[in-house]
Amino acid sequence: MSYTYEYPRAALTVDCVVFGLDEEDLKVMLIQRDLPPFEGRWALPGGFVHLDETLDDAAMRELREETGLEKVYLEQLYTIGTIDRDPRERVVTVAYYALVRLSDHRVQAATDAREAAWFAIDDLPNLAFDHDKILAMAHERLSGKVRYQPIGFELLPNKFALRQLQHLYEVILDRPLDKRNFRKKILAMDILVDLDEVETDVAHRAARLYRFDKKKYARLTKQGFNFEI
Repeated sequence: MSYTYEYPRAALTVDCVVFGLDEEDLKVMLIQRDLPPFEGRWALPGGFVHLDETLDDAAMRELREETGLEKVYLEQLYTIGTIDRDPRERVVTVAYYALVRLSDHRVQAATDAREAAWFAIDDLPNLAFDHDKILAMAHERLSGKVRYQPIGFELLPNKFALRQLQHLYEVILDRPLDKRNFRKKILAMDILVDLDEVETDVAHRAARLYRFDKKKYARLTKQGFNFEI
């Protein structure tokens, strides 16, 4: 049964800031819009929420449809309701951020995205809508949260060297870390498993490999363990 509302209603969208990490930079996934408004401009993956889906489901669907990404770490960030943020109509968006292991996902544009690509966070094109502000909020949230929760491991391969882990924190926090102190602190947490393996096919000296022990971290957290970098 249909219902007529006395007041017009705002449209609802989701927008996703997808972060990845390589040997040099923190990366952001962008799509090139294939439809107006802002046709041809780069933007965050996202779109309108369907009436029969939750916000989380809408965010995952848009990522899958526009970039081919699936089964990624996804967290709700903020709700943005600036009145003139979309030239088409009154649109409120719920922003998310996602963390992706670059080696695990093949990016492929689809639906209303002309292209999908990774960009270094310090070398971004001019973005559509208010997506530059949303991206800045997501970057700030990541920089803060990575210091007190081990979400950064979502950006690393399942097997990683301590060098890669330190690089992750240095890139996200945008400052150098003392190698000796960092390794001493992270190993003292006892949440890494030494795999008794070393890197292969590397130009530098092969380093030992580790993995993050999620189950042990969960047990320690229940006992009051405090993760802090």
